[in-house]
Amino acid sequence: MIRKCKEHGCFRGEACPYCGAVGDFILDDDREDRLGRFVSGALRHFPEKLELPMYIDGWVSINALTAAAAGKYKWPKKYHIYALVESDEKGRYEIAGGKIRARYGHSIGVILNYPAYEGEFAYYGVSPEEVDVILEQGIHPVKQKYLHLSTTLEKAIEVAMIHTENPSIFKIDAKAACEDGLNVMVANDDILLTDEIPVDYILEIYE
Repeated sequence: MIRKCKEHGCFRGEACPYCGAVGDFILDDDREDRLGRFVSGALRHFPEKLELPMYIDGWVSINALTAAAAGKYKWPKKYHIYALVESDEKGRYEIAGGKIRARYGHSIGVILNYPAYEGEFAYYGVSPEEVDVILEQGIHPVKQKYLHLSTTLEKAIEVAMIHTENPSIFKIDAKAACEDGLNVMVANDDILLTDEIPVDYILEIYE
């Protein structure tokens, strides 16, 4: 459920996490889920199916996206999309200048332009069965345009455990990779994007 606190903006749940206010109703759970899936698909996977014009860096007109959503479900308004983005704790989307884009998760050929990562390390989790292949071939994206890395060990474990109960986590020398010319970008506080990580930049494995 999405509600809006007059003091702190949109949030998900029954009460504002900052002040406890109930706030104004925006979307119920079912509509939040349906609109979220639609926006994800439109911005990450199939804009062409919706005849949704997209810039090469992933931006689309929020008016056009709203119209596409309303064409499917009838009820979505622009403020529903703004509320969806504002209340999203995972930072999946960004809005600027009347446009919206997904920060990460694309399967289409966008060319993103985020700031370069300035930290020392990055992390990537896999199932134990994948370790030997990665140690031979490096880390490459599978179903997505970009390889997604985590900024912390804890986040990498959290992400990997979606797919496996006993993940192996690679620690990556992101600083050296950037110094050698690899483009490692900051999508949000938790997620980094790059084209690949060659074996030479893998420092150790946590199992």
